[in-house]
Amino acid sequence: MSKPVSWLAVALTACVLAGCGSGDKQEASPEQAVHIVQPGAPGKPARELTRAEAKEAETVKPIAQDVGFMRDMIHHHRQAILMTGWVPDRTQSRDVALMAQRMASSQESEIEQSERWLGDRGFDAGHDHHAASDSMPGMLSPAQLERLKAAKGRAFDRLFLRYMTIHHQGALTMARELVDAGGGAETEIGNFVRHVEADQQIEIERMQQVLAKLH
Repeated sequence: MSKPVSWLAVALTACVLAGCGSGDKQEASPEQAVHIVQPGAPGKPARELTRAEAKEAETVKPIAQDVGFMRDMIHHHRQAILMTGWVPDRTQSRDVALMAQRMASSQESEIEQSERWLGDRGFDAGHDHHAASDSMPGMLSPAQLERLKAAKGRAFDRLFLRYMTIHHQGALTMARELVDAGGGAETEIGNFVRHVEADQQIEIERMQQVLAKLH
């Protein structure tokens, strides 16, 4: 059996010959009519799959690294929600306030997705699994959290943006590590990982723009 295809979100695009440049009406064969494309991992091109690869990809099962990633992401996101919860009483920036509100909403939604993904496959969310997991990429130390919590106004805004950027970059590292370990091949978790990467990268860029205005 061939190796499961990573970064799977198989897209089907139909090309009926009658509509592809020729005025002649002729029926396309299944091989001619459908192209099955696998989107590439970040920095890599998409590629067309064979029918055998696509069929195998549809039956890919999650591996232990997938389960660990989803459990870790729940814990990781909860720290981000803790940080955003301090914003309303401390911020001096409307941009930071709006950004934090959006982050809290999206990360709460992703926690729900992670918990549902785990539950649907018979796994618990691992609430007790992370007693000593602050070493995950991007996780702030207790001292850093206390420093952020104690800050006010512009000083808080600058610190929040710097710390949340580190936090987001950690999530991107976790996603890359999952793929490098052979995870992310199962369709739903593959889609989840790509969404996290795209969303967090956009927010990192936005935070850098806002931070530049605060100097």
